This record gives sequence, C-alpha cells and structure tokens, in this order.
Amino acid sequence: MAVYQLDKNLWFPDPHLGEDDGLVAVGGDLSVDRLLLAYSNGFFPWYSFQHQDEPLWYCPLQRFVIFPHEIHISHSMRQLIKSRKYDVTINRDFEGVIHGCATAQSRNQEDGAWLGPDIINAYTELHRQGFAASVEVWEEKQLVGGLYGVTIGSAFFGESMFSLVPSASKLALIFLAKFFEVHGGKLIDCQFETPHLRSMGGRYISYEEYMNLLRAAD
Repeated sequence: MAVYQLDKNLWFPDPHLGEDDGLVAVGGDLSVDRLLLAYSNGFFPWYSFQHQDEPLWYCPLQRFVIFPHEIHISHSMRQLIKSRKYDVTINRDFEGVIHGCATAQSRNQEDGAWLGPDIINAYTELHRQGFAASVEVWEEKQLVGGLYGVTIGSAFFGESMFSLVPSASKLALIFLAKFFEVHGGKLIDCQFETPHLRSMGGRYISYEEYMNLLRAAD
C-alpha cells in the first residue's frame, strides 16, 4: 500500500495500490482539468484545509452510491413533499449552496473542516464551466438547504449538503434523484456511507462495477 505524490502533470495512480481507507495520492492542484480527470476515474479531493497544504485524493474500492430509481422516500417525506412547504430549484444559487454547506452549524470552524476557500473556488469554477450543479431548498424565498456536486455525463458525484430546517437536505436529494431519473441520470456517487444516505437507498458496489457504470454514463 502506498500514497503517491502528484506533480504538475495530469495523472492518477492505480487506486488498487492505495491505502485501505481509500487514500491514494497527495498533491497536484484543483484545476478543472484535474478535477474532471479525477472524477472520471473515481477520485475526489478530501482534506483539512486548516492543516493540509496539498489536496489529498481518495478513491475507495467499495463505492457507496444511490441509483436514482432506488431512492427511498419515507412516509414523512412524502407528506412533506405534498405539503409544498418548500420550493426546490436547480442551479439557481450555486454559490449560496456551497457556502451554506461550508458554514452551516459552524462546520468551517470544526477541526478537520474540508470545505475551505480553495475547494469553494475550484467547484464554483467547475459550476461556471457547466460541470457542477446545485439543488436549492427555499422557504419563503430564503435558502434553507441544498446540495451540490459534480456532473459528468449521466453521473452525479455528490459533494456536500446542508439543512437549516428539518429534512431540507433529504428533500434536495429526493428532488435530485427524481429529476436525474427523468433526464437519464444513472448514478449518484455518495463518496462515503452515512446512516442518512443509507436510509435513503444508498448501497455499496465494487470499484469495477462503479467504473463500468461511469464509462456507460459518459
């Protein structure tokens, strides 16, 4: 097992050679070209911006994903959707969402916080170029939750979500899955398992199956 040092050239090592926790490489940059190469091969940056000067690149060999048609909608969420208490939009306020993900519940002040200025700038540029998207949840024209991620072909790579009111991030994910399914989306990559995501239909697949799906989704 090893962790590889990246340089200015655009490349990533074989993820099978990385650490058991999925860490494979360190260094490089957060340019649009490198990020697109990373996501196309199952890599993503994840590091503490307070303690780490260079990006750390992960590529777990067991991938936690949601297939849009398998999204689980609980009875309480169905009732919330029917109530029309919140409005949900796509790409109306990407910057609001990414800053919300960074700062909700004072996340950016926690030890190990990863959504710092460099990540925010990099993904905002990805969005500007059409490779990142957001889902917004509104209550009386106030942004109260949402999520954002990277979009390549018919795959969506979820990065972060936030809620300022109960169930806003769940609502955003359900809306994403349903919208994605209608428009030909095949796969939502959740990166890591959480009880929240498992309860909504998340499950593990192998890296090999994952890469076959990504290639089919291009």
